[in-house]
Amino acid sequence: MNIFLAIIVGTIVFEYVLIFFSRQLNLKSLTTVLPKEFIGFYDENEYAKSQNYTRTNSKFEHISSTFNLLLILVVIYFGLFDTLDQIVRSLEYSPILTGLIFFSIITIINDILTMPFSLYSIFVIEEKFGFNKSTPKLYIMDKLKSYLLLLILGLPIISLILYFFESSNNAWIYVWILMSLLSIIMPKIYTQFIAPMFNEFTPLEEGKLKDSITTYANDINFPLTEIYVVDGSKRSAHSNAYFTGFGKNKRIVLFDTLMDNHTNEEILAILAHEVGHYKKKHILKSMALSIIHSGIMLYVLNLFIKMPDLHRAFGMTANEPSIYAGLIFFALLYAPIELVLAIIFNFISRKHEFEADEFSALTLRNTSHLILGLKNLTVKNLGNLTPHPFSVFLSYSHPPVLDRIHALEEINLN
Repeated sequence: MNIFLAIIVGTIVFEYVLIFFSRQLNLKSLTTVLPKEFIGFYDENEYAKSQNYTRTNSKFEHISSTFNLLLILVVIYFGLFDTLDQIVRSLEYSPILTGLIFFSIITIINDILTMPFSLYSIFVIEEKFGFNKSTPKLYIMDKLKSYLLLLILGLPIISLILYFFESSNNAWIYVWILMSLLSIIMPKIYTQFIAPMFNEFTPLEEGKLKDSITTYANDINFPLTEIYVVDGSKRSAHSNAYFTGFGKNKRIVLFDTLMDNHTNEEILAILAHEVGHYKKKHILKSMALSIIHSGIMLYVLNLFIKMPDLHRAFGMTANEPSIYAGLIFFALLYAPIELVLAIIFNFISRKHEFEADEFSALTLRNTSHLILGLKNLTVKNLGNLTPHPFSVFLSYSHPPVLDRIHALEEINLN
């Protein structure tokens, strides 16, 4: 057997089994005994509902991940990548245009095949548990907007990547520079142009909440320029808050669902947590790690992208290996490293969450408001209170809520 094929198939199956095992452990960790920290926040029926939500999502993820596994194995076994490659090559366009057609067809087919799972998740599961606020019309409009963004932004970026790899032996350097620049400018593009395509952002009205946020930002020397409320409730009842921006221009965004379900003190504590990520330089650290990681990945990609054995592993028959197919094949080959890196990055992310919680508590001189906010967020989102430690280790970017509460309770404010 081709060594690359063995590595790819072995990794895909291993990752599937590992995540399946993790989900099973999570389900076994569910307990009917309500943790004492949430007594008075969950009644018996709501707590049972939250556990049913976890079970339902886990079963759904079992089914969808099994489908995805079978899909990629079928594509590899029947040489469907080669079939598509022959079709697009027969059009006799330039390598870059051929690659764009190749990627576009794969994207559309994958979207069609996975759309039933997306629809079921939104309009059956989320609807059943009272979270879905979307409509079929809104779903279709979101899809069309996503395709428009792919056309306007995605295809030009892919074109540049293909151009670099087609024209230079050191393409990885140029692509690395491109991806690094995108990681810096895309948050601004997302905030100013992409996000408003999907949601309406309105300035936070004058009042006690805005005054308290502005005062807090001034007290800690946080250069806040804009506070917005986003109509997240048009799609979901889930709550969130975040901030974006670099330099002197910072924007805080509150979901309207957060405004409806939390006190001003809780919202301020949650926002102070988000500000903590900025003050602790978590965003810059994560960006630096991402840039370093992408540089290493692209260097290795440069070595493998045209390797005949990698292309033969997928049954490719063309005499000249294609750059566009090599990008997809390498992504699958790189999966074992990505799996390990994801665990490391999640560990770092959980550490950052604890630090941001501590920042919120220390700068506000209060732990109870954030604790209350975390409890209410968890209850409103039907969060899992008792995830298995292995599942947390493997895939959680945030610590379990009980761990965060216990860490906050140990903070000395004196």
